[in-house]
Amino acid sequence: MTLTKTGSQRLVKGIGNVVLALMIFWTAVPFYWMIVTSLKHDKEIYGYEATLIPEKPTVANYLTVLRDTPYLLYFRNSVVVALSSTLLSIIIACLGAYAIARLNFPGRALLARGLVCTYLVPPSLLFIPLFAIMSALHLTDTLYGLSIAYLSGDVPFCTWLLMGYFKSVPVELEEAALVDGCNRVTALIRVVLPVCLPALVVVTFFSFTRAWNEFLYAYVFTSTNQARTITAGLVNFMSADVFFWGPLMASTIFSALPPVIMFLIFQRWVVKGLTLGAVKG
Repeated sequence: MTLTKTGSQRLVKGIGNVVLALMIFWTAVPFYWMIVTSLKHDKEIYGYEATLIPEKPTVANYLTVLRDTPYLLYFRNSVVVALSSTLLSIIIACLGAYAIARLNFPGRALLARGLVCTYLVPPSLLFIPLFAIMSALHLTDTLYGLSIAYLSGDVPFCTWLLMGYFKSVPVELEEAALVDGCNRVTALIRVVLPVCLPALVVVTFFSFTRAWNEFLYAYVFTSTNQARTITAGLVNFMSADVFFWGPLMASTIFSALPPVIMFLIFQRWVVKGLTLGAVKG
């Protein structure tokens, strides 16, 4: 019986390792292909003798992106939009989540459920009415208009996630702060937010990556290079049915760096926040 049980455990472990290896391979191959394509000459990309490893690696595609295209402008626009929308989302979500978690007012439960329903609506259904509103307010083709548009998806999710963390903070801590002379806002800043720091890191990372990678709103709401972000600007690397794969992959590598660096810096907090979020409601 012992041998049979041990053999079954080894079989399950072996199957799990094989599945994990296949998932890692499936995930890593696209990144590998982007990197090697960005280092290839045109002959290796478009020729009949395609290679898995560049025969003569070159950085010409990266230089083309930086010198001959408005990529740096797209990069700056993405940074501005991602940071501004993330900051606004965190501020609004913290205030909204704290109000729903701690204050008693009519319609609180309905408002909480409405947040979930709002987040579940796909952007493909929202961009038409949002475009009409932004056109009426003259917010199209502007960076601040795009930042405001991203709030429609970030704020509901961040608010809903922070509500669970705020409810887990003992009320006695806030009551002690109120007795010491704090008001609701200062109690939130000095007591609740430090305790919920992992949750703040998670929602910050989510908001930033979502704004950085978003394409539909960025493409529909902007029409000139002065307001286009990276995701919308990459369309310029395609002309009819011709794809400039070298510069396109080089620009993609550049675009992937900020979220990756951000995750590496805050990895410990992100993992901790996601783990705590699995048991707090």
